[in-house]
Amino acid sequence: MSKARYVTGLRAVEQLLATRATEVRRLYAEYQTANPRVEALIAAANNHGIQVQAANRARLQQISGEARHQGIVAEVERSTVLDEAGLRTLVEGKLEESTGEPLLLLVLDGVQDPHNLGACLRTADAAGVDAVVVPRHRAAGLGPTVSKVAAGAAEQLSFAQVANVGRVLGWLSDYGVAIIGASDKSETEIYEGDFNRPVALVMGREDSGLSKAVASRCDELLRLPMRGTVSSLNVSVATGVCLYEVVRQRGLSS
Repeated sequence: MSKARYVTGLRAVEQLLATRATEVRRLYAEYQTANPRVEALIAAANNHGIQVQAANRARLQQISGEARHQGIVAEVERSTVLDEAGLRTLVEGKLEESTGEPLLLLVLDGVQDPHNLGACLRTADAAGVDAVVVPRHRAAGLGPTVSKVAAGAAEQLSFAQVANVGRVLGWLSDYGVAIIGASDKSETEIYEGDFNRPVALVMGREDSGLSKAVASRCDELLRLPMRGTVSSLNVSVATGVCLYEVVRQRGLSS
């Protein structure tokens, strides 16, 4: 049997049961919460023939590794996380499509906080991102906290963990994908970029932004305008602003 992972939080589990119930192995629930949303999830699991097991709050935390589980934990089959070869197959298939919007990838160059990763995944799903790409090492990966913050998006999005982000950006460029990085060192604002083409949007690490190696792979560096006293935004907020500029431009052209 493949290794399981755990999804916590009411909204994330609601989304999981609504869209991918067949992947849920078991539901652990705190029966005495008197929470109608927990009761509804238990009923939904029973309707799908999913085993439901009672557990107190301490047990739920032990199972999931997450203290803020909201009285519910779903055990699911580990979703397929793409490797570099799988990502290449996804990209090639999308580029061959003659209909639909152009390819849109979100590349996170070393985001380390699982809350930030979860927020980025939630926005990426809402913005129609085809896949999120992260480094395999020294970066946040999928886990209960990410799933909870992502509110179901972590179970929907294609998620690629790769050994070398720079190498991936290299072959994406060879395929004709525009590599656009967000950097406060640029003089060009995000609104001047052209997103009506296949794009890989690259966002940097929380404390240091894009690494020099990754920045050097970008075709363009664009910045967010900062009109106040702060010099930068949280990476998940910045990601949302950038992705919705893509959505805006593509909506105008459709």
